[in-house]
Amino acid sequence: MTTPPIPPKPTGPTLELPADLEIVYANLARIAHSPSDIVIDFAHLLPGEPRARIRSRVVMTPLSAKLLVRALTENIARYEAAFGEIHVPVNSSLAENLFKPFQGPTEPPKE
Repeated sequence: MTTPPIPPKPTGPTLELPADLEIVYANLARIAHSPSDIVIDFAHLLPGEPRARIRSRVVMTPLSAKLLVRALTENIARYEAAFGEIHVPVNSSLAENLFKPFQGPTEPPKE
C-alpha cells in the first residue's frame, strides 16, 4: 500500500523589492475607517516636537486589515518567544510614555 503524495503548501506571491524603495521609520500611527476602507497614516514624531509629518499612508479593505492584525499578532508572539515579552507601560497612556516632551540630561548631584 502506498501513501498518497502530500500536496505542496500553497506559496504566496513573489514580492519584488524595488531598488529605489524609500524606507520609512514610523513611531506613530493614526487609523481611520469608512464602510469600505481602513486608512493607516504612519508618522515620525520627534521628542519635544508638537507636530508629526505623515510619511506614508496605507489604505486597505477591512478584510485585509483584519488579516494584517492576525499576521502581526502571530509575528509578535514569535518575537516574544525568541526575545522575551514586550512590556507595555501601565498607569498612563502609551502615547504619554512614547511621546512625552524631550527632557535633557539631569544635573549631576553637587558634592
